[in-house]
Amino acid sequence: MKKIVLLLFVGLMALSVHAQEKKAKIQFKTETVDYGEIEKGSDGIRVFEFTNTGEAPLIISKVSSSCGCTIPKKPEEPIMPGKTGEIQVKYDTNRVGPIRKAITVISNADTPTKVLKIKGEVKPIDGK
Repeated sequence: MKKIVLLLFVGLMALSVHAQEKKAKIQFKTETVDYGEIEKGSDGIRVFEFTNTGEAPLIISKVSSSCGCTIPKKPEEPIMPGKTGEIQVKYDTNRVGPIRKAITVISNADTPTKVLKIKGEVKPIDGK
């Protein structure tokens, strides 16, 4: 009886160790989006593309920005291994001046926190 219990215990431990090895991995096409020089009031939406290069579904639990002028949008569904997804970022282009903002992504990936950046400059419309 002791041998059976020991064998079951060792078997369960081996399964749990094997299950823990499968992790999601997030790989971004680029971690910085450069708006360049854009005019006041122009389209402020940009996209960060990424791929789940891991072996488990990738779940993005939270995406936040460093200020209220930047609104990120995360995917709601898990990203399966080998599949791609995107995080949409909308910057308020009615604010004239340089853009230097950070977007923090929290997920179940092997690196659970990633910081993405947007940069550029919003120029006033000529004569206004």
